[in-house]
Amino acid sequence: MKIAAVHAYLEKLPLTKPYTIAYKTIADTSIVFLEIVLDNGITGIGASNPFEEVVGETPLQTLENLQTDFVQQMVGKDIRAFNQLIDEATLHFKHLPGTIAAIDIALHDAFCKHIDIAVADLYGRKINALPTSVTIGIKDIAAMVDEAKLNYNNGFRVLKIKTGLHVEEDIERIVKLREAFAGDITIRVDANQGYDFHQLNQFINATATLDVELIEQPLPRGSEEALLLFPEKERKKIAADESLLDAGFAMQLAQQPLPFGIFNIKLMKCGGIKAANEIATIAKYAGIDLFWGCNDESIAGISAALHIAYACSNTKYLDLDGSFDLSRDLVSGGFMLKDGLMYCTGKAGLGIYKHD
Repeated sequence: MKIAAVHAYLEKLPLTKPYTIAYKTIADTSIVFLEIVLDNGITGIGASNPFEEVVGETPLQTLENLQTDFVQQMVGKDIRAFNQLIDEATLHFKHLPGTIAAIDIALHDAFCKHIDIAVADLYGRKINALPTSVTIGIKDIAAMVDEAKLNYNNGFRVLKIKTGLHVEEDIERIVKLREAFAGDITIRVDANQGYDFHQLNQFINATATLDVELIEQPLPRGSEEALLLFPEKERKKIAADESLLDAGFAMQLAQQPLPFGIFNIKLMKCGGIKAANEIATIAKYAGIDLFWGCNDESIAGISAALHIAYACSNTKYLDLDGSFDLSRDLVSGGFMLKDGLMYCTGKAGLGIYKHD
């Protein structure tokens, strides 16, 4: 089956509520969509929203890349060669993971729809459901607790709290959450590179009895050696995010002694499903758990991450809430959400379809 057409376009989508992280406030998101249409009318849908601060690529650059002659040259190619097409795109768009992710996701969706199999099943599904965390941005403590209660009432039992501006206030946030919920919720923390070594040590010691499940990227990228000063027990709870971009970084971070016990994989950082699976394999043999994250993304991108996450036996954590706060999306389907648990739909490809 041949590729008949390729279309790329950008949509700017406001969020239902702005949120703050350690280095900026976010009120909307620009998402690039890619449609790959086969001769029989099947359409594979990809989407991309790279963070320039992390990977050096903007959505506008992604759009421009996807509108080049190189991408249009996929027209006429056999969809059964989708892996080769991804490899060619990876070589052509070096260090542009947002561009590669859109191509990778759309090709996976088109191919698996063509052979009538879910992407997770193509790779070998290992997991049927896990709870996702929902993220609460940096805000005053009372507002944070109120938002936590709203999420709890909506069925979510895992919260990820953004921190990294003031360590004393961050500690107080965790104290107040435990007072409000006792052991009824799981608490994760994402400092977005906001701490130095002493602040991280202060935070770990002050919250030692408050059952923080993990701490995501507490120190700036490039400070990995400083983490080795912490005992292994503490490092097992620390997740690499900005320090982990692709399989090359994964190889470095998988050397003993391990600075991180958890890898946060985002398709927008590494370049899509195939690249994510490479990182996951490295992590598996290094004894590192997987934590699947996202940006503010379309259901298309979230579904792609969920499918490959469920095909990896070392997947332990999900943070795939990136589509929940979009004011609108261009696609539907992809996954089912029940009591905070995420399930694939079981439909072919990524189970996604474009709105009429």
